[in-house]
Amino acid sequence: MSFFVAVDQIEKVFDLGDNGKYIALKGIDLQIEKGEFISLIGHSGCGKSTLLNMIAGLDLPTEGVVTLEGEQVRKPGPDRMVVFQNYSLLPWRTVRENIGLAVDAVMPDLSKGDRSAIVERHIDLVGLRPHGDKLPAMLSGGQKQRVAIARALAIRPKLLLLDEPFGALDALTRGNLQEQLMKICEENQVTAVMVTHDVDEAVLLSDRIVMLTNGPESKIGQILEVDIPRPRKRMEVVEHPSYYSLRSEMIYFLNQQKRIKKIRARKATAIARHGLEKVNLEIGFLPLTACAPLAVAKEKNFFAKHGLDEVTLVRESNWRGVEDGIVGGYLDAAQMPSGMPMWLTLGGEGDKPISVVTSLTMTRNGNAITLDKRFYDKGIHSLSDFKRFLLKTRNRQHRLGVVHPSSMHNLLLRYWLASGGIDPDLDVSLQNLPPAQMVVDLQAGSIDGYCVGEPWNIRAAMENVGFTVATDLEIWNGHPGKVLGVREDWANSYPNTHIALVKALLEACRYCADENNAEEVRQILAKREYLSTDISYIQLGDPNIAFCDLDRPMREYAHHLFYGEGANRPSRTEQLWIMTQLARWGHTPFPRNWMEILERMCRVSVFSTAARELGILDMKYNRGPIPLFDGTSFDTEDPIAYLNSLGIKRDFSVAEVILDSRSPIFAA
Repeated sequence: MSFFVAVDQIEKVFDLGDNGKYIALKGIDLQIEKGEFISLIGHSGCGKSTLLNMIAGLDLPTEGVVTLEGEQVRKPGPDRMVVFQNYSLLPWRTVRENIGLAVDAVMPDLSKGDRSAIVERHIDLVGLRPHGDKLPAMLSGGQKQRVAIARALAIRPKLLLLDEPFGALDALTRGNLQEQLMKICEENQVTAVMVTHDVDEAVLLSDRIVMLTNGPESKIGQILEVDIPRPRKRMEVVEHPSYYSLRSEMIYFLNQQKRIKKIRARKATAIARHGLEKVNLEIGFLPLTACAPLAVAKEKNFFAKHGLDEVTLVRESNWRGVEDGIVGGYLDAAQMPSGMPMWLTLGGEGDKPISVVTSLTMTRNGNAITLDKRFYDKGIHSLSDFKRFLLKTRNRQHRLGVVHPSSMHNLLLRYWLASGGIDPDLDVSLQNLPPAQMVVDLQAGSIDGYCVGEPWNIRAAMENVGFTVATDLEIWNGHPGKVLGVREDWANSYPNTHIALVKALLEACRYCADENNAEEVRQILAKREYLSTDISYIQLGDPNIAFCDLDRPMREYAHHLFYGEGANRPSRTEQLWIMTQLARWGHTPFPRNWMEILERMCRVSVFSTAARELGILDMKYNRGPIPLFDGTSFDTEDPIAYLNSLGIKRDFSVAEVILDSRSPIFAA
């Protein structure tokens, strides 16, 4: 299939004065259909304008080609007109003359009258009839930009290229010009590529938004499809259901790129010491009670005790930040939901398998399902009550929050709902939200409930906005909550460091589990760099009956199990259950080579070595079938038969998953 514009494996290298080279763009692939409006967005220095210039023919790629209607772009031409931010008008020529010069140069074969008619039509097109005989100095910034757009369109280019055309304009002028440009492009089927820093402008004007990663070696990080129908009006776009999700996706991407830049700036090549291959680590975590082992290992110097002298804990606002950090190699390791290593390994991240291993279960339990307090007030105290309510209110959509597709929150909530005859994809709507946003959204009424880790369940109860309808103690007592995750290539490159990391965290888990340390651990977690919350929301040890006893039904806050008989050992049986649930809901395929994946992903040998070196007996932990609250149990005999036996599920696929642990480790 041939595309109107094709950017094929573009690379752009600039020579530096010291005989060095700067790789601005690398591996850029982009196909543009006729009539499409494409926006390029990213931080300064990411190569947006460089890419635009190569499409225009103002610069040539070092590698790769750009084609327009199948013809290679080698130089500038009138079929590709560029509108710059600085207008580029001849100051001694009037509006009419500036446009006329372009028309005369490109269309010399037309009669003078025809050329004049084209100029006049485009003056009207941009609403400049009263200003046709004025010089640029007599025009406002917005009027000058309209002249530049009219000049570009008057020569009937195949492709309109805009380099931040409205960046220097005030908000009102910018808004008016955006609407004019949108109308012109739609009525004349103009194909356009625009560089912008404005996320709202990108959503308003674009069919697709191409987001570029930081340089050097900038690449396309993500492409967003804008599904808002045309013609568009600014206020109607803001009210469209996709508007805020598109906007949030861009802001997240830009913020993440900013964070990655900071991490790159401070990240050093691996420092070897104490017999370890690397002692300087960046470890990601989320502000949850379950991050206690990481916080304690840092505050009580367990990392340093085991030779990890330079550990930085990187606080993320959501699990996607952890996922991006591990996939991109910016994080050495991370606290993860127990399903994330499997999810990444099976290709949950854009169908691109990233082999991730786990060698330590840091917490068990600690999650609960919370519903809006109004449900309790209506007598909805159980799963069966909730189902009856959904049947009565089929005309309304009910939204429930989870934190990530791979999280045990998602899998447990789905299992709980499906066990009660509720289809989690058809009868309700599950939305991915950052944990810290759950209570706010519940209070605002934008969600009806959620499944999340503490302290966000007990906080909803204490603030009287929600109640715990079920804890994970009831659904699956002892399930893996949070695990340590590292990329497989990282584990293979730094085996001694990996063991030292597990030792430090295992010792911290043991410290967290000691009731004598509960108050100190709460004080640590309440600090600004960890949960940054009121200490009363952080509960360890015995349940707080003052806030969790809701008379009927009796509920406790979700307990965390940090340490105990076999509690920290990674379990292949548990990971196989997670594998079946990810396939059940269509998140990932079920792998034919599931035994190989479990062997590689669950690093029991690393855990055993760490436990032995700490003087902890290598716990002989043989988990049998997993008992679940609906009276069923799961074992490893025939996982596909188990999947087929489930009543509510999606059409799952079975496929071979090829693992490759040779991906490069990031080092700045």
